[in-house]
Amino acid sequence: MKRKEDLAANQEITKSDFGDDFRWGTATASFQVEGAVTEDGRGPSIWDTFTTRAGKIKNADHASISCDFYNLYQTDLDLVSELGFTEFRFSISWSRILPSGAGQKNQKGIDFYNKLIDACLERNITPWITLYHWDLPQALEDQGGWKNRQIVTWFGEYARLCATEFGDRVKNWIVLNEPMAVAGLGYTSGLHAPGRKGILNFLPVVHHLALCQAEGGRIIRENVPNAYIGTAISCSSIEPFSQQTRDIKAAARADALMNRLFIEPLLGLGYPVDAFPFLSNIEKYALPADREKLRFDFDFIGLQNYFPVVVRHSYLKPVLWLKEVTPVQRGVRRTASGWEISPDGMWEILKQFSAYSGIRDIIISENGAFFEDHCVDGVVDDQERLEFFREYLQKVLQAKREGVKVKGYFAWSLMDNFEWAEGYAARFGIVHVDFNTQKRTIKNSGKWFARLLNAEPLPVTLKQQFTKSNPLEQ
Repeated sequence: MKRKEDLAANQEITKSDFGDDFRWGTATASFQVEGAVTEDGRGPSIWDTFTTRAGKIKNADHASISCDFYNLYQTDLDLVSELGFTEFRFSISWSRILPSGAGQKNQKGIDFYNKLIDACLERNITPWITLYHWDLPQALEDQGGWKNRQIVTWFGEYARLCATEFGDRVKNWIVLNEPMAVAGLGYTSGLHAPGRKGILNFLPVVHHLALCQAEGGRIIRENVPNAYIGTAISCSSIEPFSQQTRDIKAAARADALMNRLFIEPLLGLGYPVDAFPFLSNIEKYALPADREKLRFDFDFIGLQNYFPVVVRHSYLKPVLWLKEVTPVQRGVRRTASGWEISPDGMWEILKQFSAYSGIRDIIISENGAFFEDHCVDGVVDDQERLEFFREYLQKVLQAKREGVKVKGYFAWSLMDNFEWAEGYAARFGIVHVDFNTQKRTIKNSGKWFARLLNAEPLPVTLKQQFTKSNPLEQ
């Protein structure tokens, strides 16, 4: 896709550029921020188990306390409000409300989310619930997890409980967060929880996730009046390294895997076997009525874009027959994660998804960056992150002006947190967290958002001492 450069890189954007109905939010995920992993009846998740395995998490970090959002959510919602955001995306910890994954519910866990929702509404913050953000109850993983088709029933029970308990006040729902990451990182490469490895896991896990994606939408539609329902897909613009036919075909396979795999079954188009014939093997795990069960008419699709990917053909990578040409190899701008900084890639992916006739609205449900930053004398000068947000939002605006129905943007993330396999080493927040004291400090990128959204950030001096040991010292 040809790139456009209509907006100057240094052009300042304003809130009014996006329109009065554009939704501005920030986001968190339960396991990454809540802590309190054994409090009030919560059961263990696959990430609780995974973090105990040697060598899986950088610096042997774990999330037993993390940001202690479970206890400090009032203060953190004050930050959301002070920064000018009107929308707050958070996920439900499945094992906090259903400790065994199914069966007996945990009222104390349900009470926590009710208090969180009420606290959002008291501040005129619109809550957005993500049903599944990677923290599957360990009890279900012990029965096969996402590889077991029974998970469609388990997930349905969980989704129905959330819809009936919270749907009277929460109207904005995201069913799954980045299902491709669950299948690829959790069940194929083993880099994420539950740490399973092997290509034979991939296809059944993909199919069951895709079934749950649609089933979750149907359950919310049935139980929540006036719901605005979506699902969140990780996506990257894909480019071939060269114009050789084999590199172009490699890029098409990568696009089928990273961008098309979960959206096209949802739209009734089936799995993208045209570009990636290996996916035809998924039929081994499908029942006759599944093609229709994969479909659901979502109100919006959440796109989570951070970087583009450049690939070339490789005979050394069976099944995919491709390898990435890394940003380091290409000498391009990149974040501290090593991800390419490409605002054009955001524009390209918005245009690509908007070309599907079955998509109504698009929400940028995550976008952000990890850069090395430090709190010095109460100031976190994260100019690189600030520029990242500015440049990416310029491209969101450009796509919107060109007719893409992009209706909102969520910055990832509200605050530094437990960043999965990177532990606490990778800071994505617009609010700095001192994990020793739980002190929050608004970064300059957060102050930039406050100016953009016509708010004035207030100084935050919260300092919470724990009787428990610090998670970074264990």
